Amino acid sequence: MPTNDADLTVAVAASAAPPQPAPARRRVPQRGERVGGQPSFVLHSYPYKETSLIVDMFTRDFGRVGLVAKGAKRPLSKLRGVLQTFQPLQAAWSGKSELRTLIDAEWVGGMLPLEKTALLCGFYLNELLVKLIARDDPHPALFDHYVSTLNQLAHNEPATIVLRKFERALLKETGVAADLTRCTSTRAQVEPDGEYVVDPERGARLARESDSWPAVSGKTLIDMEREDYSDPVTQAQSKVLMRFLLAHQLGGSPLNTRQILIDLMQL
Repeated sequence: MPTNDADLTVAVAASAAPPQPAPARRRVPQRGERVGGQPSFVLHSYPYKETSLIVDMFTRDFGRVGLVAKGAKRPLSKLRGVLQTFQPLQAAWSGKSELRTLIDAEWVGGMLPLEKTALLCGFYLNELLVKLIARDDPHPALFDHYVSTLNQLAHNEPATIVLRKFERALLKETGVAADLTRCTSTRAQVEPDGEYVVDPERGARLARESDSWPAVSGKTLIDMEREDYSDPVTQAQSKVLMRFLLAHQLGGSPLNTRQILIDLMQL
């Protein structure tokens, strides 16, 4: 079939155009590799043998990892004063087992320390992560939210609001948070003046008189989805709702820091 000049021009241009690179794929970290320079925070640590520690660390690209810090309790160990909670670190480790070996950890700095009630709130965040995040399950967006939350607490932003946002982000990142603005009873958007309960497995539905779950207004659910906690009613109802949803995910396991915060501030 004959071709005209326009067709030939298009064909030549197409053949001369450089190939387009394939979309970048996020690399999945492998357990057995040696890792260095990983943004990290210590969630919890406890003694191991005479001079070492086992450290539960939250990392940006590898999620929660368990590390053996050999000799970290020795007076001259360079790790002794570094492995502190709420301090941004660059960590390096190696090993293939569930507990890997911490090779190095360096303090990065750049964050204000947590004090008083903010410090208790930080321990509450750490306890949630230890109990609700599986090891070796990366959550980079949640890691960034954790850093942002620590900064907000350090700058004395309202803890009741900061904690609600983090709790909601945690449930979303772990895949157990339904869209609060969709009603499973009506298959439509929740109504601001309606009354609802939230099924931990399915999402929001219309409240019934027989329900033992906490009832909240549709406006509260909409506000929570938008991260708008300016309404005092939303603050009060979201506190009760998140306590209920977290208790379900924890399977009855108590949160020690939550009880302390309740006693102190009713958070």
